[in-house]
Amino acid sequence: MNKIIALLICLAAGIASCDSKQTPKKTEVQMDKIKIFFSYTGAVREVNRVVKTVDEWKKILTPEQFRITRLKGTETPFSNKCVLPQSGQTGVYQCVGCGTDLFLVETKFESGTGWPSFWGPISELNVRMQDDDSLGTHRVEVNCARCDAHLGHIFDDGLAPSGKRYCINAQALKFTEMNQPKQGRLETATFAAGCFWGIESAFRVITGVVDTRVGYSGGHTKNPTYQQVCSGQTGHAESIRVEFIGSIVSYEQLLEAFWNMHDPTTPNRQGPDIGSQYRSIIFYHTLSQKQAALDSKEKLQRSGKYPTTVVTEIIPAAEFYPAEEYHQRYNEKNGQNASCPVPVK
Repeated sequence: MNKIIALLICLAAGIASCDSKQTPKKTEVQMDKIKIFFSYTGAVREVNRVVKTVDEWKKILTPEQFRITRLKGTETPFSNKCVLPQSGQTGVYQCVGCGTDLFLVETKFESGTGWPSFWGPISELNVRMQDDDSLGTHRVEVNCARCDAHLGHIFDDGLAPSGKRYCINAQALKFTEMNQPKQGRLETATFAAGCFWGIESAFRVITGVVDTRVGYSGGHTKNPTYQQVCSGQTGHAESIRVEFIGSIVSYEQLLEAFWNMHDPTTPNRQGPDIGSQYRSIIFYHTLSQKQAALDSKEKLQRSGKYPTTVVTEIIPAAEFYPAEEYHQRYNEKNGQNASCPVPVK
């Protein structure tokens, strides 16, 4: 009876689904794997992290490799050289410890520093950055995301297109010849399409989407809670931020999926969910995303699929506040039928 009364109160406030989201479930998703981009196939796969004992690492690494990758050492400048490919040869520089793809040959440049330099990794998934204040000055350390090997540091004095210089120890790398290796640059897209539980589930199954995060965007209150957003007073919409690899799934394909996940003609409502937090929005991060969204919306309107006007907003990406942890990957934690089903259109 108390649950019914609470639901009626929410309905009176114009936030029909508020009650169902108040109580988190205890089951959590086990994050025992890591997503890695494989340059040979151009695909992202979930793989186990590589964890070894000190003795196990010493068996597969030379003393110098062990000192650098496991003890965070630095080789003397100009003391080592990366294996250079022969003329016309293509390939990938991989982690000496676990073989994870790290840098393409064509991203290497001569910096004159005495260490191999690259303007960008093969994929942001494959490297991990962390602050390093070990020498009394702030630097950003670069590690292998899969085995946590120390690779080097990143600086802001590199070449275009990134302007970055990944200063890497040669002993941390091994060269592998590979025909037409692929690069997996991560891009970001943000949408609002009603209840974010079901929308997140729908985006996560798309090949090329490597990560998602639900949250609140498009409002004026800083660091809003779910209860505040649910009141309709913060101006935020339940949103989802999508990290994807454009060479696998295009932004246009994500837009097509977005249209099919909800009804873009109902302002401030998706099915039984009523309130401004359920409005339809495309938050664009670049001018090319803006144009693609405008073109896609116009195409949908002309198609005659809907007899009424498509009311989806197309606005610049705003501050994105991640939702409380129990909202993240909610259907994976609680079952696909937990709530907020996404229509198939």
